[in-house]
Amino acid sequence: MEAATVLSTRVEIEAGQSLSPAEIFEITAAREMKLSRLLMLYIGTGLGFMLLPGTFLGVWNLISISAHRSASSVSPAWIQAHGHAQIFGWIGTFILGIGFHSIPKLRRTGSFGLWAPWTCWVLWASGVTLRWLTTVYQWHWRALMPLSAAMELAAFLIFFHAVSGHRPHDAGRSKFEEWTFAVIAGAVGFFVSLLMNFGVVMFLALRGSSPELPHRFDQSLLVFQTWGFLVPFVWGFSAKWLPVFLGLRLVRGRRLLWAIGLNSLGVLTSPFSIKATVVLLLAGIATAIHALRLMEPAERPAKIKGVHSSFPLFIRLAYIWAMVAAILGIWAASVADAGGIWGASRHALTVGFLSTMVFVIGQRVLPAFSGMRLLFSTKLMFLALLLLTAGCLMRVSSEVLAYQGLLQSAWSWLPVSAVIEMSAVTLFALNLFATFIKKPPSPHYVAPVTIGRRA
Repeated sequence: MEAATVLSTRVEIEAGQSLSPAEIFEITAAREMKLSRLLMLYIGTGLGFMLLPGTFLGVWNLISISAHRSASSVSPAWIQAHGHAQIFGWIGTFILGIGFHSIPKLRRTGSFGLWAPWTCWVLWASGVTLRWLTTVYQWHWRALMPLSAAMELAAFLIFFHAVSGHRPHDAGRSKFEEWTFAVIAGAVGFFVSLLMNFGVVMFLALRGSSPELPHRFDQSLLVFQTWGFLVPFVWGFSAKWLPVFLGLRLVRGRRLLWAIGLNSLGVLTSPFSIKATVVLLLAGIATAIHALRLMEPAERPAKIKGVHSSFPLFIRLAYIWAMVAAILGIWAASVADAGGIWGASRHALTVGFLSTMVFVIGQRVLPAFSGMRLLFSTKLMFLALLLLTAGCLMRVSSEVLAYQGLLQSAWSWLPVSAVIEMSAVTLFALNLFATFIKKPPSPHYVAPVTIGRRA
């Protein structure tokens, strides 16, 4: 009720007159509906990138690699286009949408105040789409790739300007909670990744012979995009939501800050010493798991209403995948010709950890954020997570065995793993689309969830 009272007061002040409770309800309900539709637009766009230029292109790449039994049979530009669509087109779009939806001041402004999220969406979706098309088809890429990078960077700056004015919800607390520092670290990694991307495509446009990023730079960029950008965001939202969702004890805040520091140091050292990087990243993820108390007994029953009962299991499994990714990274850094191990490490992180967390947390919070809807099917949620886990396990093991020449038959597993993962992401997308199409169960106003509020 406190949030509704504050919002009512602000509506009265901005309108310049006293409004009746019914009028206040109509104004707040209309604004919540607009913000829910905006969020659904961002989520729908992210799902589109996930399915088409992301997953389907990745499956096509793996079929070709399996047929030729060589990773070099596929253009690196196509692989880079697939990765860009997954990291920025899918998860990046989700983050932007959730970020805009969680800014309280968007609920206190007139219609013109929504120019920022709409402009950001146009620039971001256009930039990511243009990047994929020019990388794959190489049509006027010298002009269009820098344009796409500039559009993505401009979209992020609009987003940053909108969220930078956000302050803790409780006016009596001037200090940010520890989880916000993880989100800040992720935002910095987001910005640095986009800057690096803009710089390299400008260089390629002026001096390169193709839109393909140099291999060594691409590897460093991937570290910034995954460990520097996406991982801290997941830690931040985990620290914010998981104690409530899983019934865990309070997060060890100081340990979480240590985890952020170790992870950031590992990312920064990646261009100079990959061995130091992988050790620091492993130390960081291990510290984060301890800080979040994920492997400790729960203090209260998990909140699984509206989701499948396996929700807590898959969250813990996702963090185990992150540990596997870091351990594989240490193995890869210690041996020569470790292309398959590096690939397995990246897949364990991007699919095993990041995608699993998006599948689990996304189907827990996005229906509620989108007009207090209920998830269409908890059974589809479980099936998607089960398929994703099985596909990831097959992909990670087959990359090590096939690429490293340990088992020739493992080459045939690659397309099978890709089809299983494609089925998983398709079910995930269908479940969310069906959820958004469903009518909300109640028209009554519910105070919106904001990033700065205690659970």
